[in-house]
Amino acid sequence: MSDSDNQRPRKPLGLKRSVDAGEVKQTFSHGRTNKVAVEVKRRRKLVKPGEAAPPPPPPPPPPPPPPAPEPVAKKPAPKKAPAGETPQERVARLQREAEEERLRFTEEARRRDDAAARQAAEDEKRRAEENRKAAEEAEKRAAEEAAAPTPAPAPAEGGGEETPAPAEPQASSSSEATAPAPRRFTPVARPEPKKPEKKKKDEKRGGGGGAATERVDKRRSGKLTVTKALNEDEGRRARSLAALKRAREKERRTQGGPSRPREKQVRDVVVPEAITVQELANRMAEKGADLVKALFNMGMMVTVNQTIDQDTAELLVEEFGHNIKRVSESDVDIDTTVDVDPNEALQSRPAVVTIMGHVDHGKTSLLDALRGTNVVKGEAGGITQHIGSYQVKTKNGDRITFLDTPGHAAFTEMRARGANVTDIVVLVVAADDGIMPQTIEAINHTKAAGVPMIVAINKVDKEDANPQRIRERLLEHEVVVEEMSGDVQDVEISALKKIGLDDLLEKIALQAELLELKANPDRAADATVIEAQLDKGRGPVATVLVTRGTLRRGDTFVVGTQSGRVRALIDDQGKQVKEAGPSAPVEVLGLGGVPMAGDQLTVVENEQRAREVAQYRQEKATEKRTALAPTNFDTMFSNLQSNVIEFPVVVKADVQGSVEAINSALHNLSNDLIKVRVLHAGVGAITESDVQLAAASKAPILGFNVRPNAKARQLVEREKVRMMYYDVIYHLTEEIAKEMAGELGPERIEHVVGRAEVKQVFPAGKKDKAAGLLVLEGVIRKGLHARLTREDVIVSATTIASLRRFKDDVDEVRAGLECGVVLSDTNDIKPGDHLEVFEVEERERTL
Repeated sequence: MSDSDNQRPRKPLGLKRSVDAGEVKQTFSHGRTNKVAVEVKRRRKLVKPGEAAPPPPPPPPPPPPPPAPEPVAKKPAPKKAPAGETPQERVARLQREAEEERLRFTEEARRRDDAAARQAAEDEKRRAEENRKAAEEAEKRAAEEAAAPTPAPAPAEGGGEETPAPAEPQASSSSEATAPAPRRFTPVARPEPKKPEKKKKDEKRGGGGGAATERVDKRRSGKLTVTKALNEDEGRRARSLAALKRAREKERRTQGGPSRPREKQVRDVVVPEAITVQELANRMAEKGADLVKALFNMGMMVTVNQTIDQDTAELLVEEFGHNIKRVSESDVDIDTTVDVDPNEALQSRPAVVTIMGHVDHGKTSLLDALRGTNVVKGEAGGITQHIGSYQVKTKNGDRITFLDTPGHAAFTEMRARGANVTDIVVLVVAADDGIMPQTIEAINHTKAAGVPMIVAINKVDKEDANPQRIRERLLEHEVVVEEMSGDVQDVEISALKKIGLDDLLEKIALQAELLELKANPDRAADATVIEAQLDKGRGPVATVLVTRGTLRRGDTFVVGTQSGRVRALIDDQGKQVKEAGPSAPVEVLGLGGVPMAGDQLTVVENEQRAREVAQYRQEKATEKRTALAPTNFDTMFSNLQSNVIEFPVVVKADVQGSVEAINSALHNLSNDLIKVRVLHAGVGAITESDVQLAAASKAPILGFNVRPNAKARQLVEREKVRMMYYDVIYHLTEEIAKEMAGELGPERIEHVVGRAEVKQVFPAGKKDKAAGLLVLEGVIRKGLHARLTREDVIVSATTIASLRRFKDDVDEVRAGLECGVVLSDTNDIKPGDHLEVFEVEERERTL
């Protein structure tokens, strides 16, 4: 068997030939062909029992023979390279062969395109002929039906009703004899469709435009059928109702018909405190020229771009028949005080307890004992310098939120902030130390906030502890404990030995039960920023305490002058949570910037509202910061004549609360001679802009628990900027106080040594004068500083250049003796003047 037999497709095998098999040759471009086996199933005809099978359909006409393929030029065999061919000849030969090959391919493509064009023309001609024949047959059939005579139907014997239509005649002769007479119909002429006048005119003119349009419509309408050929207007797209309305409106306008006046639409116009005329016209949907005309009638010469006040805008709105809605800029801001939750929506919430007291009295140790952790080890200097928030679960299953505030004197604002957001204050007092200044300050903060207090007397395990003395000292500040017949609960504890902790939690739970603390968790969240910082990896981070509602991941919020969206919520254990209910302390990630500690966080409906509120608050903060204080000529001249030295600094800290504490501590160091000027105070690492600002102002950079980044370190070395790093706040204040004292120089103290009276003036040399003195008190020494006064008015400040008694030079002359002196730098001496002699002592200055 040859290879050609193997390549030929086999016909399908079968017992009955119910399938006709054949081959179809497919022709593609560029001379490619393919043979495909095609199977055509015969349709099975089902007949009723007793009926003869229908005759088989006539075979289809044979398809026209395919056109003879164009002879394809055979690819010439590659030529062998002649012997002794040089590289240049070889390159020339290869280029020539490539050109011949290209020409050959071009010729073959041209022949194929010509053959395809001829085939397409023949197919088009054949289709046109078939369509023409079909149209002729349809017209002939219609003419025959119209010419056939139709007699009137004969009435039946029983009445005047028509005879029902008989069944169709059968093919066999027996059926023709038994079948009734066929029903005849009266022929009706087919209605001719109306043709448009324009088309008739075009036909009369003999132009080809109408025929061309008809051909285009027929081509666009798809496949040509007999129905479409006879009914040309049928199936065309009708005009829409809108097009008809527009045509009628246009016709009415052209004919000049009466136009109905449009009804005046009354609008609610929102008018701010100041608005331009054009903007007001846009909101009223009126013409700007009409508003300008109305203002001219009021006596105001304005243009559309000028700004008018709210009262003038109200007059315009009322004149044009609209309703005014007055708004102010403050309406943009969010006022949470007016949003009060109904009592039926309130549910119980955990208590918020703030631990306050003096530094090193054991506040953080007490919280560690309650939580079972050790926060003190990680704090610089062993003192708390940040405000921390934690949640503790008691044995009964109740939750209590604790806020740990710093006890150092510099953190007054943190303690005040902790007292304002709390429900109960636990005042920690060391039994071996007593009442200290920050203890008194914590008592005052608690009274100002109006929250109940529980006194925790710590360190009772020490030998010198005296809790009773603490209770007595508290009476001085109007704090009366229960043991002294008061209403303030007290408990003796030891955070180190964990003594009395259960009693403390029990008293906190009792106080919280009396307060009946409730909040609505099913609403948008409100929270208070406890602390805020700029983290290197996470960006701006704020520690917030949820006051009401539930804060969820994905909420859009505004806090102070910043807005953002909650990307993550982290609890006090460092775990991510999906939501935080009332009284829950969480860290919020996703802020646009670092907010101020104490700012209110409010969840809003969308980002646009958040940005609008944040932008308004930023504008107000900028106005407040850049507003000039009222001044007069006295303050101007006093500022010009003042010799106060400024000490510029740049402050960067890790959290916002530390920035506030450092700023207040530095301003407290200022006095009448020198004052601290904080050029910039921010949160986060030291950046290039901070270094450039410090270099331009020749100011040191104070870094509190922060360091500069890589680029900032290079800039520091290049600009030679002083960097001062601290991690304990009282180290910072001590160093800055020394720096400021050094800026002022040593302190000069005058000690008056003696006083004398001028009795007589003698000439001494050509220019100088000598004064004869009587020493009244003290001693007169050579080389000391002296002041010459005349009637208690200082004439000159000088020094004693020469001191003689009789004709001998002496070093000093005591009281009651006479002497002669020569003063340097002055000769304005008269009898009766007084001389005050003093010496100057320089001491190290302290602030």
